[in-house]
Amino acid sequence: MPLLGASAALHGTGEAAAPGAGGIGLLRAVLFAALCVPVGELLVAHLARRTPGAPVAQGPRSWAPWAAGAGFVAALGLASVVATGNLIPRRLAQIDVGGLYRTRDGSLALLEVDAFLVAGLCALSRRPVLQVWPLSAVVVAEALRAHPATEHSPLVGSGLTLVHLGCAALWSGGLLHVLRLMAHCRTAPGAGAVLLGGYARVAAVLLAAITATGVWSSLRRMPPDTVLDQLTTTAYGRTLLAKLLLVAVVAVLALVARLRLRRAADPLGACVPARAEVVVLTLVVAVSGLLTALPLPIRWS
Repeated sequence: MPLLGASAALHGTGEAAAPGAGGIGLLRAVLFAALCVPVGELLVAHLARRTPGAPVAQGPRSWAPWAAGAGFVAALGLASVVATGNLIPRRLAQIDVGGLYRTRDGSLALLEVDAFLVAGLCALSRRPVLQVWPLSAVVVAEALRAHPATEHSPLVGSGLTLVHLGCAALWSGGLLHVLRLMAHCRTAPGAGAVLLGGYARVAAVLLAAITATGVWSSLRRMPPDTVLDQLTTTAYGRTLLAKLLLVAVVAVLALVARLRLRRAADPLGACVPARAEVVVLTLVVAVSGLLTALPLPIRWS
């Protein structure tokens, strides 16, 4: 599903996707990844300051400015789609920039563009911790965008997405930066193992929140008595099923890493399953981007 995109999800379902669903899914996956990187760096920096002996000052070069640039480009591309009436623009003349200010989706798209721009400036400043505010604005904008006012109880859906997306960004980006920090500072393997253990405790809470909000959100869009059918007969359900399977693999890898961290003679052996976990989390991000571009599931009565 993450490799073949919208065409594989839609095959045989009888559903029609919006024009350019594959490209929109890719742009949104880039946007999600661009959100994960700086959020994870901020989380790990906080954990490192609380870990005795952790090499905070000697960490690797931040990827936050590059992530903000990628997020800015992705958000700009998504805003151009909104500005043409949710169609893929073929010419610059088709893009009605002024029209973005007159619609809810347009305003949220512009908010994301501006937020990534500000986040990049904060990342290059002397106080990169200020990124937390524009990055939070991106999460809020995505939560509101995913649940329009016409939806049943949109604030409940936005709240679930807010927690789900925020925790997912902390989990994915945090693990990536922990591994980068450990690889960069091999002179303090003990502190690295303690830092990974501290992250693992936080990740367990994040996984619980992600699971709870994900299940609740799915049941809001697919009533319990239709879930099994829709998981195989709709594009949204198929992609959601692929995401669930990938998250299950991630959870197993996280458990293996935690067991190695506790019981192995060399706690740094936990880095091997943790690296595999990062790879699978990359696929989860790709599937999540695709999920936002597919038709919503059918609410059968």
